[in-house]
Amino acid sequence: MPEIVSVKEAAALVKPGSSILFGGFLAVGCTENLIDALKEIGTKDLEIIVIATDYEDRGVGILIANKQVAKIKSSHIGTNKATQAQMNNGEIKVDLIPQGTLLEQIRAAGAGLGGVLTPTGLGTVVAEGKQIIVVDDKQYLLEKPISANFAFIRAAKADRYGNLIYSKTARNSNPIMATAGKITIAEVDEILEVGEISPEDVVTPGVFVDYLVLHKEG
Repeated sequence: MPEIVSVKEAAALVKPGSSILFGGFLAVGCTENLIDALKEIGTKDLEIIVIATDYEDRGVGILIANKQVAKIKSSHIGTNKATQAQMNNGEIKVDLIPQGTLLEQIRAAGAGLGGVLTPTGLGTVVAEGKQIIVVDDKQYLLEKPISANFAFIRAAKADRYGNLIYSKTARNSNPIMATAGKITIAEVDEILEVGEISPEDVVTPGVFVDYLVLHKEG
């Protein structure tokens, strides 16, 4: 059963140099309060894995603008000028990964698979240093699994066992991210009693969730 903690207590679990998977896209479906708490604590040298680096003043972009991030794996940095400037200045290392490949690599980590085979990137700089595997006379790149020390997940509701349900587009990457963090922290609007969420509605089973925090703490 996950422990229910405050946002600040959850953010304090993250140490300098930690890697974090963030759900959401362009700040929609992201853990806003956990990100604000991380900014307040000021934990440095983070590695973040996220579909997009959002904006300078919203989502994970807040951490980048505050110079707390050293490495990024992402598919989209076009809406965050701080990411672009720090990358061009050599302040942060950015690995740009096609979105489908990135999410499949994270899903592979969560499922305990050895990697993903994809033709995307063959014949380009993306293939440099990577293993090429031939299946039925067709070449594929082996993209290895991506996991992290933490997964920060935004969900609509949880029960006390940590079973999660999502709202609208928050479901796009959060369920996949939830499976690939060694420690998964879910920021939710409500924490319900066991039985108040129908088993048919559970998207992320509670076995993947270690901590719960309330989006609006009382």
